[in-house]
Amino acid sequence: MDPRIKQPPTNEVNALISFGNMLCYTTCLDQLYHTQLNPMVSFLHEPGFRRFSLALDLAELFKPLLVDRTIFAMLNKKMIQHNDFLKEVNSLLKEGSRKTFVKAYEERLNVTIMHKKLNKKVSFIL
Repeated sequence: MDPRIKQPPTNEVNALISFGNMLCYTTCLDQLYHTQLNPMVSFLHEPGFRRFSLALDLAELFKPLLVDRTIFAMLNKKMIQHNDFLKEVNSLLKEGSRKTFVKAYEERLNVTIMHKKLNKKVSFIL
């Protein structure tokens, strides 16, 4: 893999990571709105104007579990290939490929596991 380049992503893997990170950030922000927490307060990221830093902090925890695993699964199963990217626009995903990625991401979000200490099934979302 080439080095991580974010704005704009220069290759397919960087494009997948950027798209997945955006989904993870919006998911975390959506879940924060269901709580009494202030999304402007943060611990890791610098608070900024028009930026919900707490959602960025939470997204850092969930990126490996949600985004990275989704990307690896899709690449290993060949659900996304070279021809699913627009080369003329810095390796952006085509419309159909974005829908495929979002579907796989949502399936990963809805997975429930049995928590040993709580003795009940838990998922990523409320």
